[in-house]
Amino acid sequence: MRYLMVDAGRVVVITGGSKGIGRAVAMRFAQEKARIILVHYDPDETASEKTMDALAKQGIEVESHKVDVSSFEAVDVLFKDILSRFGRVDVVVNNAGITKDTLVMRMSEEEWDMVLKVNLKSVFNCTHAVLRPMVKKRGGSIVNISSVVGLVGNAGQANYAASKAGILGFTKSVAREVAARQVRVNAVAPGFIQTEMTDVLPEQAKESFLQQIPLRRIGSPEDVAEAVYWLCSDAASYITGQTIHVNGGMFM
Repeated sequence: MRYLMVDAGRVVVITGGSKGIGRAVAMRFAQEKARIILVHYDPDETASEKTMDALAKQGIEVESHKVDVSSFEAVDVLFKDILSRFGRVDVVVNNAGITKDTLVMRMSEEEWDMVLKVNLKSVFNCTHAVLRPMVKKRGGSIVNISSVVGLVGNAGQANYAASKAGILGFTKSVAREVAARQVRVNAVAPGFIQTEMTDVLPEQAKESFLQQIPLRRIGSPEDVAEAVYWLCSDAASYITGQTIHVNGGMFM
């Protein structure tokens, strides 16, 4: 954990914030001089430190916390600490996610449970922790990162697809519950994005994905970050309960 105290604006919490899409989202919010809280569960602090250094160079107030977001208790403690110090949370981006790919007939109960806990339960945990304060101050934005796989499925990813599809239903339900209090809840569903998660795929698999994308290019984390930022901006103040698809036309 590290703090850099400067005059700043909105308080933004990003899970899975140390790298990939989470890092790109943090860098996008840095352009408005937001106060940024990165949440990660990496084995070490290498990626987190890299992101924090990049933000610090821009004079951003930033901190990093290693927290298991699948734990209701750990998340509750985290948000109580953030709220006690800042008095509010304006934006939550639920981006934490993992994969444990295998065919269902080979999938263990542990592989199923772990993916659902990290990818889906974490969204409930963080939303639950921040919703009452947002409702009380009559404002806030939550963006949940889903996936194109949650809409079309993918062989060998039943656990991942189920978790990402669950996020979409959760997003719509919570959006209906809190819209009257001016709290907006939306989702972004990325397609094939260039991250550490996709870098490990064989070249043949990458080429196969590319053939399914009408724009004929792999997306960047910055493509996703722009959609997330827009949903949290005043430009999207009349949008809630929606899913923005960032996939180059892979799903229409």
